[in-house]
Amino acid sequence: MSIDENDRPRRGGIIAKTFFLLLAVGAGAFGAIALTHSDLLVAKGSDDVIKNEVYESKIDWAAAAPGRIEPKSGLVRVGAQLLGRIAEVNVKLNDKVEEGELLIRLDDEEARARLQAAETEAASRKRERDAQPLDKARDELRTAEDNVFSAERALTNARFGLEYELQAERQGTGSAARVADARDDLAKAKTKLQKARATYATAQAKPDVPAPNRLESALQAARSDVAVAEALLEKTRVRAPVAGTVLQLPAKAGEMVSPSPEQSLVVLGDMSVVRLKAEVDEIDVSKIKVGGRVKVKSNAYPGKEFDGTVADLAPTLTSPQFALRGARRPTDVEVLEVTVDLEGNPPLLPGMRADAFFK
Repeated sequence: MSIDENDRPRRGGIIAKTFFLLLAVGAGAFGAIALTHSDLLVAKGSDDVIKNEVYESKIDWAAAAPGRIEPKSGLVRVGAQLLGRIAEVNVKLNDKVEEGELLIRLDDEEARARLQAAETEAASRKRERDAQPLDKARDELRTAEDNVFSAERALTNARFGLEYELQAERQGTGSAARVADARDDLAKAKTKLQKARATYATAQAKPDVPAPNRLESALQAARSDVAVAEALLEKTRVRAPVAGTVLQLPAKAGEMVSPSPEQSLVVLGDMSVVRLKAEVDEIDVSKIKVGGRVKVKSNAYPGKEFDGTVADLAPTLTSPQFALRGARRPTDVEVLEVTVDLEGNPPLLPGMRADAFFK
């Protein structure tokens, strides 16, 4: 027997032992991996349960929505009614103004001249009418017309008187007592005009009132010119449409202005109550009720929450304004505008973005 023939059984045994050893090592490694994977799944499941419990414990609101801070009255943008040059700016930033107060006066020399000319013409026409014999059947109506015209002139003078006293008080040359007297005069002038118009309407409604003659018609036309000139003069005044605070004042004396919705001379707002206008997605509309509690957060004050109450809900859905980016698509979600009254005196300023969390 040769040496190779004697070594063959020995080599076969070594190969078999090596194969079984590798098989055992592989089986052990597979078992270890399977056990580790099982432990990881159990641990991951436990972590997910813990995370879900913590997440659920932190969410105590029913819906959330973006919004913007604004005054109670909203931002009231006031512009010019006609083309002209700004002659005076009578207010400053943060000034509190009342409804009807003069904010800006445009150059009014031409308008004043037209009003004076119209009043002179009306007075001349009245003298001509009174110098001629008149129809007695029109006496009551004629007197009522004269009283209405006189009451309108008294109201105009009272309005200008209050305008002057308010401006004098701001400049430190007036007093609160004089402003109060001017307000009282304005209220009396309004009452007098209302009564005069009521009397005129009663006299005009009577049957068989003869038509006005040529002189009376000329007087009525002259008085109409006075009303037109007065309206033109009033358009040179930019007045406060609501009471509030001057929040923005881009107007400067000497600038030329024109009637344009894009050119605001003054921006007003009632800062007695600060509100949040939030836009709630339509899927959350059923969760919002008037009187519901709200938490408001703003990036300007990290870590702080401000309490509020739902004050009003819009009657219909609309397109989003605060979160709108780019062109609107047919698949975009409609939103409900919700008004939230904030409690206390929060430091939030009009125009700030904030998020509302509805309880």
